[in-house]
Amino acid sequence: MHDVEARVLDAIDAEETVSLLAETVRVPSVTGTDAESDLQHRYARLLTEAGMDVDVWKLDLAALAAGPGFPGTEAPRTEGYGVAAVTPGGEGPPALALQGHVDVVPTGDLAKWEGSDPFAARISGGVLFGRGACDMKAGLVANVAVARAIKKSGVRLARPLAVHCVISEEDGGLGAYATLARGHTAEAAVITEPTSGSVITANAGALTFRLEIAGRAAHGATRVEGVNAIEVFWPVFEAIRRLEAERNRDVPELFRDYALPYPIEVGTVRAGDWASTVPDLLIAEGRLGVRLDEDPAVARAAFEEAVAGVAHPWLRANPPVVTWPGGQFASGRLPAGHELLDQVGRAVADTAGRRPAESAAPYGSDLRLYAAGGIPTLHYGPGDVRFAHAPREQVELRELHEVTRALALLAVRRCAAL
Repeated sequence: MHDVEARVLDAIDAEETVSLLAETVRVPSVTGTDAESDLQHRYARLLTEAGMDVDVWKLDLAALAAGPGFPGTEAPRTEGYGVAAVTPGGEGPPALALQGHVDVVPTGDLAKWEGSDPFAARISGGVLFGRGACDMKAGLVANVAVARAIKKSGVRLARPLAVHCVISEEDGGLGAYATLARGHTAEAAVITEPTSGSVITANAGALTFRLEIAGRAAHGATRVEGVNAIEVFWPVFEAIRRLEAERNRDVPELFRDYALPYPIEVGTVRAGDWASTVPDLLIAEGRLGVRLDEDPAVARAAFEEAVAGVAHPWLRANPPVVTWPGGQFASGRLPAGHELLDQVGRAVADTAGRRPAESAAPYGSDLRLYAAGGIPTLHYGPGDVRFAHAPREQVELRELHEVTRALALLAVRRCAAL
């Protein structure tokens, strides 16, 4: 390891990094809330203090929604901010961008959280617990820690390093879409989503669907005069499960760690408006997994065909209505043979003493937006995605330190320290 690389690694302050993670988790930056904007402004200040040139801008929500390739949103919002920073000096576009999202999903039932405060940032046994700790505030903090270490070390970079902090990843990717539309780019990017020590080079996609199933209302005492929308939904649900099985045959080897790389799930079901009335409408919403390299339009067509093909006399006369609101995540992947995979692997090996495995993930992410924008991108970050979106959400501090060191070495090497 070169002296300049060792200088940057020695400048990483582990205690300061943990403290920043705890402070970040304590900000309840649920997608679409004011706290999401607050955290963006905090990170803009942190990146400025780290010696970076920072662009902070208010998103034009209407213009973005009308733009080509708009990824959709699900959470209501009245404002949003973008934050993109680059190290000063250097030539050409950034050689590397480190990207993370500040937003988190809602907490769910507070009684299921130990201590009942999801934003307490409790630390026990080398693990920090709290909403967003894993997905993905630990990765966000690692990105800032890299910028801080470079400044503290006094090392100057021949090529710029960029750090992108985005909003709205959890409900579609508005923040990443806005950042790219603003003109912020890089020759390659690492999104520090949780990867459990692996390097993720491909994502499946996910499309939000809405189903409307009609019934016929009647008094509950004379229910045979009506048609229960809940009852006729069941064969539709069974058809969805059959489609899921068909779409998960012969999956790529990259998904070897997942029993179901392209899941289809119904997440919400609402029906009826009175206890003694046969429900005449059921609304179900869920997500459709998009196969790797599959056109989302093809995935939508397959789903609509499966729903329309249910052999039920009532549904034949009253076909279900399928619409596609909310987030629309296409799949995405790092180009085969791209140097970034080896560069990340060597940085991990040189700092942690092991070579990370390559894998894929069954969920959508901002990776597909960066890839579609011509930026080769992969995931490498602290945490285990199985803890994400759950009341046991957590991250091992050892992983935070390990990832920060590997990313710092990657940044110095790609940006060619002077």
